[in-house]
Amino acid sequence: MLRSAVRRRSGGAAPALVAGAALAGLLMLTPLVYLAIRSFERGPDYVVNVLTRPRTGQLFANTVVLTVSATLVCMVVGTVAAWLVVRTDLPGRRVWGVLFALPLAVPSYVAGFGWISGFPGIVGFGGTLLVLSSVSFPYVFLAVSATLSRGDAGMEEAARSLGLGPVRVLLTVTLRRVWPAVLAGALLVALSVISDFGVPSLMRFDTFTLGIFTRYRSTFDPTPAAVLGLALVALAIVVTIAEARVRGRSTERVGRGAGRRAGPTPLGRWTPAGLLFVLVVIGISLGVPAYSLTVWTIAGASAGIDLPHLAATALDTFQVAGLGALLTVALALPVGVLAARHRGRLVRALENVTYLGFALPGVTVGLALVYLGIRVFPQLYQQLPMLIAGYAVLFLPLAVGIVRTAVSDAPVRLEEASRSLGRGRLQTLARVTVPLAAPGIVAAAALVFVSVARELPATLMLRPTGTETLAMAIWSRTGASQFAAAAPYAVLLVLLAAIPTLVLDRVLRRRGGD
Repeated sequence: MLRSAVRRRSGGAAPALVAGAALAGLLMLTPLVYLAIRSFERGPDYVVNVLTRPRTGQLFANTVVLTVSATLVCMVVGTVAAWLVVRTDLPGRRVWGVLFALPLAVPSYVAGFGWISGFPGIVGFGGTLLVLSSVSFPYVFLAVSATLSRGDAGMEEAARSLGLGPVRVLLTVTLRRVWPAVLAGALLVALSVISDFGVPSLMRFDTFTLGIFTRYRSTFDPTPAAVLGLALVALAIVVTIAEARVRGRSTERVGRGAGRRAGPTPLGRWTPAGLLFVLVVIGISLGVPAYSLTVWTIAGASAGIDLPHLAATALDTFQVAGLGALLTVALALPVGVLAARHRGRLVRALENVTYLGFALPGVTVGLALVYLGIRVFPQLYQQLPMLIAGYAVLFLPLAVGIVRTAVSDAPVRLEEASRSLGRGRLQTLARVTVPLAAPGIVAAAALVFVSVARELPATLMLRPTGTETLAMAIWSRTGASQFAAAAPYAVLLVLLAAIPTLVLDRVLRRRGGD
C-alpha cells in the first residue's frame, strides 16, 4: 500500500524543532571551526611549514597506505564472504553468516590486544593491517549481503542464456550490481581505519591519529597538533567525496526485474576451498582474539582480579555511555524528524552538517574540545559535560540516520489526525511521532551507548580526573604489557558490545512482522 506521507517545507516545522536541529548543527561545527582557527592563528605559512615537515609526510604516507590496503582487503574478503553465504550452497552458511558479522562487536584494540598478547612480534604495518582488516570487513559483508539477498535471478539467467559461464556471470553481472554496496561498505572501512587510534598505538605503527595524540601529550605547544588534526579531517572528507563520486558513476538497475530470488550456486569441487576461506577468516577475526582473551582471563583469575576496580570501571563506563546516548539521541531527534517530515534548503543543510561526524576522528574532536575548554570554557575543562559533548559530536550521525528512518516509517496520517483534534505540533511529536518511532529511537540509543563505551582517544583527552572506562583500562594495561590484568576488562567490554546487536535484531524482527 502506498504511503500518503507528504513531506512539508521547513517553514511548517515547529520552531522548537528547528532550534534543536540548529543546536545540533552548531555543536557539530564547533570542533571543525575551532581547529581551523587554532591552526591558522600563526598564519598560512606556519600551516604550510607543519604540513611539509618530513614527519608529517611520513604520517600521511603511513595513513594513506594503511587505509588503501585495509579497504582493498575488506572489499575482497567482505564481498567473497557475502557471495558464499547468500548465493552458494556452502554447508552451514547460516552459521557462517552470523559469525562473519560478529567481528563488529569486537573493539579494534581488543582484537589488537588478542593478537599482540599471543604474537608479540606482530607489530608495525603488517599487524596493524591484519587487525584492522579483521574487524572492519563486516561493513562490506553486511552491505553486499543485503544487496544480494534482495536480488533476482533475471539478469543472471539472461547472461547464462547468452553463453556466459558462472565465473563471467559473477564478474560481469553480479559484481556490477553489488558494486554500490561494496563502495558503501568500503567508505565505512576507510573512515574507521583513518580514525582508529588503539590499534596503531598497540602495534606501534605511526599514523595521523597516533601522531596527533603523541604531539598533544609531548609538547606545551598544541598548534602543530591542531594542524595535523585539520589535515586528518580533510583526508576523511576527501575519502567521503571520492566514494560519493565513484558511486554516482556506478550503474543502477532500471525496473523491478523478475521478482525471483536466484537459487544457490553449486560449489561442487570448490566446496573445500570455500570452507577453508571461511575458517581462515573467522579464525583470524574471532578465533585468535577469543583464544587469547580466554587464556589471559584464566591467568588473571589465578593471579587475582581486582574486582572492586573492575566494578568501578564498569560503573564509570555505564555512566558516560548512558549520558552520551541520552544527549546524542536528544540532539538527533529534531534533526531526524525534520529530515523525515520536512524539506527545504535549511533542512538539508542541518541534516548534512550532522553527518560531519563521519569525517571527524575521535582524536581531532578531543583535540578541538581540549583547546576550546582551555581557551573559552575553562570551567568545563576535564569535566563530564565536555566529555559527553564530545561523544555527541562523534556519534550523532549514527543516531540521526536511525531516527530519520524510524520517523519515516511512522504513518503520517496518525500525526495529521492528532493535529485535526487540536493537538499542537510539539504535542503531536511527543504523543504520536515519538511513540511510533520508539523502537528505532531505542535502537539508536543502544548503538550510541556501545559506541561510547568503546571510544578511546577522545575519552583519554577529555575524561574527568578519576574517571576510567573499560576502553581506557584495556589500553593502559595492554600498553604496559599487563595482558592478564587487561583481559577481564576486555571480556566485559565485548559482552557489553553485544547489547546493540540484540536490540537491533529485536527491532528488525518486530518491524519484519508488521
